[in-house]
Amino acid sequence: MAAHAEGGTPMPMDMEMDMGTDMASQFGPYPMSREGSGTAWQPEATPMHGLMFHSGSWMTMLHGFANTVYDRQGGPRGDEKTFTSSMLMVMASRPLGGGTLGLRSMLSLDPAMGRGGYPLLLQTGETANGVSALVDRQHPHDAFMELSAAYSIPIAAGSAAYLYAGLPGEPALGPSTFMHRFSGAVNPEAPLTHHWLDSTHVTMGVVTLGASAGPWKVEGSRFNGREPDQNRWNIEIRRFDSSSARLSYNPSSRWSAQVSYGNLASPEGLEPEVRVRRTTASVMYQAKLADRAWGTTLAWGRNDKRAAGNDRKLDGWLLESALELTGADTVFGRAERVNNDELFPDADPRHGDVAQVGKITLGVIHDFASTGPVKWGIGALASAYRIPGALQPSYGAHPRSFMVFLQGRL
Repeated sequence: MAAHAEGGTPMPMDMEMDMGTDMASQFGPYPMSREGSGTAWQPEATPMHGLMFHSGSWMTMLHGFANTVYDRQGGPRGDEKTFTSSMLMVMASRPLGGGTLGLRSMLSLDPAMGRGGYPLLLQTGETANGVSALVDRQHPHDAFMELSAAYSIPIAAGSAAYLYAGLPGEPALGPSTFMHRFSGAVNPEAPLTHHWLDSTHVTMGVVTLGASAGPWKVEGSRFNGREPDQNRWNIEIRRFDSSSARLSYNPSSRWSAQVSYGNLASPEGLEPEVRVRRTTASVMYQAKLADRAWGTTLAWGRNDKRAAGNDRKLDGWLLESALELTGADTVFGRAERVNNDELFPDADPRHGDVAQVGKITLGVIHDFASTGPVKWGIGALASAYRIPGALQPSYGAHPRSFMVFLQGRL
């Protein structure tokens, strides 16, 4: 699979085809295409996109995207903004001492959009200023989303054990994060269920020990449970105070399922007294329809908040899918329902009230050009919301929102 110029200089290789099924994972004796974000699994049939280099015993992969987005959120609490979001992932691995050494970095220029992130109705989580919570906005991701190392070693035929450590990194909790799932990768907006399912994908300190055997994997993590603060350019260091465990099962190349549980100490800096017990379950399916890729994710998450006199269980559901209609056009959609108790600030008498809200999003992207290894697409999406009666004075009965975007992908 390697491509070399004379003299051994590595050359890039486009991985848009299913080349990952022929390349070994960092974490065990299975194809690289099974790897999602962190140590999470996805279906092996998931197409891989990016660039590959070989140099000596090292294999390196680059994957990434950049979006320029015009965002308009409707209704009384809506807003508009033009912003950019981006991610660059660099992975490298080599044989070492009978096992495999893996290194990974994931970087972003999201902090350049400002600490307040971008408008997104009904979204909550984290803070822009360290004083008040972000509401109806999606926070920017940190510049350093992952800096990790892993070492895996065979323990029997078809099985392996591994150790993963990251600062930042991702613990064994939830499905592969939304920007890495085929079903959500071309959609530039974050899901409402982000803080029910996969917000721990940027964790400031984590160690995971895991083992896989055939279609099964079990893993456990210790990590810093505090979500990143409003200073998005730095790396934070706190003690490990949280734990998680995950069981994954890939019965065939098209399916991937997981259940996971995490006990998060003080995840929100503005509510240090609140502990969250998070449970997630998800199924991912990767198919081909008339030789076009089709990926779907169904996921559920529960945040069981524990604090003196304020225990509550909040559920979130997500169904998302993306289908390549032609070689240039992809349609995508997402449906969500969440029980949220963070839609009003502390000073509001409705703060802490639980509201069940819903959202449906449909979109399309058309790839129109390539520049070297970068494929360019232009897309649009529109969203409608389910607003309960108690929230309609604040949000309106039928708010609508839309985004138009230019996307570049390696």
